[in-house]
Amino acid sequence: MLSAGRGRPLPASAVAALGAALAWLAWLGWDTEFQTDPATGDQSGPYEPWQVVGSVLTLVAALVVGGLLARSCGPFLAAPAAYTLAFAVTAGPGDSSGLWLVGALLVALGTGALAALVFLVLWLVRRSLRGRSATPG
Repeated sequence: MLSAGRGRPLPASAVAALGAALAWLAWLGWDTEFQTDPATGDQSGPYEPWQVVGSVLTLVAALVVGGLLARSCGPFLAAPAAYTLAFAVTAGPGDSSGLWLVGALLVALGTGALAALVFLVLWLVRRSLRGRSATPG
């Protein structure tokens, strides 16, 4: 188990929040380069699909670990907040248009929906496992 020092376990919400912030920073937070198609001049990015997939999978892992350690929904609230905060800290200062705020709202909604989905899946799995263990076999 992760430790907060002096043998105390790190709260599940903190584990999920730390994992979520790292999911943003490690996969997406460093990339600010846009790609320009030489034929059309269209810009895309700054993120590549593999970065987004890696970030989402890391966020799911943080939610699952936090959810398995918790006896509450704390990790499922902390992780989207931490991911969104990490986005805002990296996107806000470099954006003169103010659109980072719209992005932060969309990130919060998306990560909140993902957290709700992971919560539901974990709840269904736990319920199924409890049902099996209660059934004489």
